[in-house]
Amino acid sequence: MTTPRPTAELSADEARRIALRAQGFLGTPNRKAGVRGTLRHLGAVQLDTISVLARSHELIPYARLGAVGRKAVESAYWTTAPLGSPTPRPHAFEYWSHAACILPIEEWPHFAFRRRAYRNRPHWNHPLPDGTYDQVIKQLRTEGPLTATELGGAKKTSEWWDWSGTKVAVERALMYGEVVCVERRGWKRVYDLAERAVPQDLLHDDLDDTECLRRLVNLAGRSLGVGTRADIADYHRLKAEQVDAVIDDSGLVPVTVEGWGKPAWADPAALDTPPRGRHRTTLLSPFDSLIWERARTERIFGFTHRLEAYVPKPKRIHGYFAMPVLAGGHLVGRVDPAREGGTLIARQVTLDGPKAVPAVAQALVEAASWVNCTDVRVERVDAPELRAPLVKALTDL
Repeated sequence: MTTPRPTAELSADEARRIALRAQGFLGTPNRKAGVRGTLRHLGAVQLDTISVLARSHELIPYARLGAVGRKAVESAYWTTAPLGSPTPRPHAFEYWSHAACILPIEEWPHFAFRRRAYRNRPHWNHPLPDGTYDQVIKQLRTEGPLTATELGGAKKTSEWWDWSGTKVAVERALMYGEVVCVERRGWKRVYDLAERAVPQDLLHDDLDDTECLRRLVNLAGRSLGVGTRADIADYHRLKAEQVDAVIDDSGLVPVTVEGWGKPAWADPAALDTPPRGRHRTTLLSPFDSLIWERARTERIFGFTHRLEAYVPKPKRIHGYFAMPVLAGGHLVGRVDPAREGGTLIARQVTLDGPKAVPAVAQALVEAASWVNCTDVRVERVDAPELRAPLVKALTDL
């Protein structure tokens, strides 16, 4: 790939602010658009089983919009407009993007390339008993929508990985695109036939790979504001060569960014006006798309981010679910939270110096209020001399 001549030169600070605005952390949040607007703005919201303050897909809109009711968040993702309404369709579906993600329903056609790739994949980690796949499709056609439990059980044993044949079949059908999840009950996926759940004007796989990739590269660039090829590829987990094949025709424009050392591309709309407005102060989910890619996070914020939930406890540095603290457009610390009744516990706090104390205190108090905690207790601060100032700042709020 030949890199075109850059159309703009950005300072590192300009790139950081463009990225913050693109991700919804700089400027006045569009509260009217709400959770659904946030989903469409980001293009993907990652799901994860871990729930400390809340599940990650709830933390994403909270970080941008403030104290959105948690029931309202779930409803915004999963409630389908009723029949007879102007748009009787689901708002979102689940599929593999950056990881398992909630995606806007209108992007269904653009994941056809991935559904085709899964259908052509020769090997799977789980064996599938003969006839099970067809039986699951038949049952959904007759009785659906259903959870895996309602289909006959999700697991063979209590081991988390030991899926039943039914679960293997319905998940394979999900990857193929014959089945879709547009709702969750509790934390269980509700499966339905795509032909029934996906709006007819979207239910087609006739876009070729190039069209799909061009759209996803463009969406990634818009959601990032500015990014390197690796940044753009990581957003929807594309391959570098897939990005190379379409980026010249994606609508993104080449730029150079001070200190990045690699070619970059930007959303041209992000270059039209300088990013201005109010910065959010908030705790971030470790699965927030602002900090998905570790190298990008270090490049933009000078901040090393790593989820340690799957690291053995003795080897953890910052804690089980350490949440970065965003304030003033910078990452100024980390909090590893827990809940105990009506108390939010900061098990471990890392602060980027004394100036970070007020922001971390504010983020803790606001998060506590959102999850209906009335108190905040600080257990450990990595810099012991900052514990007393943090406790005082919490008391003063």
